[in-house]
Amino acid sequence: GLVSEVNRLEDQVDRFQIEIDDSAVRLMAMFDPVATDLRFILMAARINTELERIGDQAVNMCDNVELLLSEPELKKLVDLPRMADIAANMVRASLRAFREGSTEKANAVIKADEEVDGLNDQIFRELLTYMLADAQTIRRSVALILIARAVERIADHATNIAEEVIYMVKGEDVRHPEITHSGENSGS
Repeated sequence: GLVSEVNRLEDQVDRFQIEIDDSAVRLMAMFDPVATDLRFILMAARINTELERIGDQAVNMCDNVELLLSEPELKKLVDLPRMADIAANMVRASLRAFREGSTEKANAVIKADEEVDGLNDQIFRELLTYMLADAQTIRRSVALILIARAVERIADHATNIAEEVIYMVKGEDVRHPEITHSGENSGS
């Protein structure tokens, strides 16, 4: 079924990660790239890691999906599928931003992460209410919370890719805005 397909694809993603990392090292060793090319190679390697971690999150979801499929439906899912759609679109958009070198598209991905975080919080609060009202819902609620958390992490990885795109294009590190490029806190 779909769970075995996810596991098979994740194994493939792991192999791709190793191949891409090896290629990046070879390119740096063989061609002594100039600063912009070096930045591109480093960003591609970092993005490669983010994609591998997205695969890991997909695998993490599968155990909880199997549990949910084996039990009666807890509730009609509305926010979780919406959250998953946004996160999947963020991944696609972050990779499009990378291909096109678009900081505008990268910034849109970063902004979308706020909506995913809000939905994750909302899902958690709603499922907590279910668990407090009826202990019989705890297993299914926890499974849904863990799935939502994995989706939220996928959105975070898409955001990380978008931040790498901005660094690649502008040379500007936007990952920790509270820290200046000299390494000191901007509030100092």
